[in-house]
Amino acid sequence: MNNLVSLCNSTMKLPSRVLTLRNASVVGFRHLYNTPCDQKLTFKSKASFSFNQNSQFHAFPSPFLAFQGVINNTQKLICLTSSSFGLHSTVSRPYGVPVEASAVETDKNPERLCVKNCNNAKPQEDENIVGGEVPGAEYGNSRASLESEIDKEAWSLLRDAVVTYCGFPVGTVASNDPGDKHPLNYDQVFIRDFVPSALAFLLGGEGEIVRNFLLHTLQLQSTEKTVDCYSPGLGLMPASFKVRTVPLGDNKFEEVIDPDFGGSAIGRVAPVDSGLWWIILLRAYGKISGDYTLQEREDFQTGIKMILNLCLADGFDMFPSLLVTDGSCMIDRKMGVHGHPLEIQALTYAALRCSREMLTVNECSKNLMTAINNRLSALSFHIREYYWVDLKKTNEIYRYKTEEYSMDATNKFNIYPEQIPPWLIDWIPEDGGYLIGNLQPAHMDFRFFTLGNLWSLISSLATPKQNEAILKLIEAKWDDIVGHMPLKICYPALENEEWRIVTGSDPKNTPWSFHNGGSWPALLWQFTLACIKMGKIELAQKAVGLAEKKLSVDRWPEYYDTPSGKFFGKQSRIYQTWAIAGFLTSRMMLEKPDMASLLFWEEDNELLENCVCALTKGGRKICSRDVAKSQILV
Repeated sequence: MNNLVSLCNSTMKLPSRVLTLRNASVVGFRHLYNTPCDQKLTFKSKASFSFNQNSQFHAFPSPFLAFQGVINNTQKLICLTSSSFGLHSTVSRPYGVPVEASAVETDKNPERLCVKNCNNAKPQEDENIVGGEVPGAEYGNSRASLESEIDKEAWSLLRDAVVTYCGFPVGTVASNDPGDKHPLNYDQVFIRDFVPSALAFLLGGEGEIVRNFLLHTLQLQSTEKTVDCYSPGLGLMPASFKVRTVPLGDNKFEEVIDPDFGGSAIGRVAPVDSGLWWIILLRAYGKISGDYTLQEREDFQTGIKMILNLCLADGFDMFPSLLVTDGSCMIDRKMGVHGHPLEIQALTYAALRCSREMLTVNECSKNLMTAINNRLSALSFHIREYYWVDLKKTNEIYRYKTEEYSMDATNKFNIYPEQIPPWLIDWIPEDGGYLIGNLQPAHMDFRFFTLGNLWSLISSLATPKQNEAILKLIEAKWDDIVGHMPLKICYPALENEEWRIVTGSDPKNTPWSFHNGGSWPALLWQFTLACIKMGKIELAQKAVGLAEKKLSVDRWPEYYDTPSGKFFGKQSRIYQTWAIAGFLTSRMMLEKPDMASLLFWEEDNELLENCVCALTKGGRKICSRDVAKSQILV
């Protein structure tokens, strides 16, 4: 299908004015206030911003204001129904900053909102939220009596990592080590890293920070040029943002949100996974809090469509899997994951399922919904059929014939049997299996990537039988994948000449460290969620127990080294926020598995019932949907 979404209007024009600050484009509120020059912002959520002078906000053009049509000449993007849909009939909260109705004025230019008297502003209350509180607070109240000492420490550290903007919480920094003199970008709010923090707050009944985060990041969506005057595709979400305080002179300061779309990252790689995590978090916010007003708003509907346009765009690729470069996901350094890495495919599948739930179905979104269903159907078959390996499949690959040329070829990707690594044959248990890390023509990456396999299970990208086999493999290979600290980011590590060639002799990704076989506590909450889905609570409890023994003692490191995860990483940051939040989220999901069940998906039989690809017309003897359907457990 060539068209993703039909357009209601034929022209689209971005706002011509963006905030320019000292030769650097910055998107965000400009918060002007008078205060001594030595007064600085803090990360702590309890920080109080009290100033004697009046404050003034200027909301600069949102990427969504005054949209009227297409972004580029492909004319395949999104359907918009209003030239000013960023403005609501009621007072909106641009960038997540709550304001009173009397504080908002709309000038004659529809691209601009002026917000005044912010110092006295109070959060806007939705009709379904009593007293301005997000639903779900009862879980926070019941949790207080059950907290252990490590829980209390973790909550204290998590709250200390909160970043405020104009006095309101908007996220958590990646790491909050008070002794770190060179934080690099660890003092920024990462979309990926904030997800476990958001879930911890939501499960604790504190939804304001998550709501604000979603509102702010939506306004940052793909408006900044990043590398050498080249603009990213419209819809790209930033990897991270930083709240900066900039002096203006005369004892006045300006507070701005500065996004990074990869232009400052190592390798200058755009964050492909940020938009996928954002969609997943938006759904989770609605499911846990019961507040669906955000996802129903027109600007959020448009934001979702813009992300999907990047994921579903036509290109040169023949596969339904998303083609990306190295370093575009959690493994953000050169580790041989370019191409079609499992992590990106699993997150894409989850984001598509989220979007299908959240998008309003109307004449404008009809084509997009069809495109989503087609991609879900094709992607599920592609991953289940070609990424899966167990002993039986490995033996089939071992006997592959090469150089096959026909529609009925068995070895469709011309995989050479010699690619099977020696360690694999004795490593896979009899009743276990997993999804390989990557698949390209003449190349299979047989490494076990934990995040991709867990999200394939959580989202039901894998079949029910495959889901069971993945957990059986983790249980059977517990010492390799979990060891002393859950969980290995990938197994095994690249070593010797392979490490030198693939990583370029990366001194941080040495064997069994960081992304090259390191153990990451941040993966714990996703493992817990997968175990809850599969009814393996005892496995999650065992992993959480291991983490509880070491994390606090070791000051909450980012990752652990060695094949068994015994030492915390030689270059690991301490007080890593998503390690802290991942632990807390795991504990709360085990306490409230009914809440955790809101975050995963079961098999979608509708996708298997409806064959919309018409592959039989192209000479294929077996419909892919029938093959996939045959693997479902009855």
